[in-house]
Amino acid sequence: MICSVDLHTHTHYSGDGASSPEEVIASAKNKGLNAVAITDHNTCDALAYLLELGLLREDGRPVDGFLVIPGVEVSTAEGHLLCVGTVLDNPLELKGSPAAEVCRVVRSSGGLAIPPHPFDTFRAGIRPAILDQLEVDAIEVFNAASTFKRYNRRAEDYAARRGLPMVAASDAHYAEAVGVASCDMEVAELSLQNVLAAILRGATLRTGYLTLRAACKKTFANFLRISRKRKVSPVIHPDIP
Repeated sequence: MICSVDLHTHTHYSGDGASSPEEVIASAKNKGLNAVAITDHNTCDALAYLLELGLLREDGRPVDGFLVIPGVEVSTAEGHLLCVGTVLDNPLELKGSPAAEVCRVVRSSGGLAIPPHPFDTFRAGIRPAILDQLEVDAIEVFNAASTFKRYNRRAEDYAARRGLPMVAASDAHYAEAVGVASCDMEVAELSLQNVLAAILRGATLRTGYLTLRAACKKTFANFLRISRKRKVSPVIHPDIP
C-alpha cells in the first residue's frame, strides 16, 4: 500500500502551536494522509496525552486505520533536530545538548535523526559544517514553511551529495497546514516500523508551500512563544523604615 505521511507537525504542546493533537490528527485524515508525526518542540507531552486517549499505540500499530508517529523536535546546541519514531524519556533535558549526542540517543532508541530546514538562515537549522560530522538518517529537503525556496533546493543538493534519504513535511503549527507537504512511501502494511524502514529506502515527495497568510500566522505564533520565555528581572525595593 502507499502510505502518505506528514513527518513534521506541532500541537499546542509546543508553545507556538495553535491546535490540539486531536485537531492535527483530524486534519491529516481530512487531507487523505495515512499517518502523521507529532514533533513538538522539546516535549513529548502530546504523545503521553494521545496514549491515554487511545489514539496512539505503544506497539506502533495504527488506530482505526490511522498511524500517529511519535517524535519530538529537539533544540540542540547547534540547531533543531527531528527525532522521529520514538518517545524520548525527557527531551527537555536534551535541549542545548550537542547535536551528535542527540543523534546517538534517538538512533539508539530505535528512531530516526532527521535535521529539518538546515539551510534556512532565518531559522534554527543545523548548518552544513556540523551536519557533515553527524550520523543522520535522512534530511528534510522540503519544508513548507521555508523562508525562501532556495533553502529547500540547497538542502536537496546536500542530501544528494551525501546519498541520504530525503523527506518533505509541512512543519505545521496549526491543523489547517498539516499535509501541505508530505511523503508517499510503499509499505506492506501500515505500522511504525514499516514507515521508518520506508523512509530509509526513499520516499516520493509531495511539495507545497504555506500561503503568505499561513506563513505570517506561524511566524507570529513563534514570536509569542519566544516572548513568553523572556524572563523579567524582579524589581527589588529597599526596606522602608
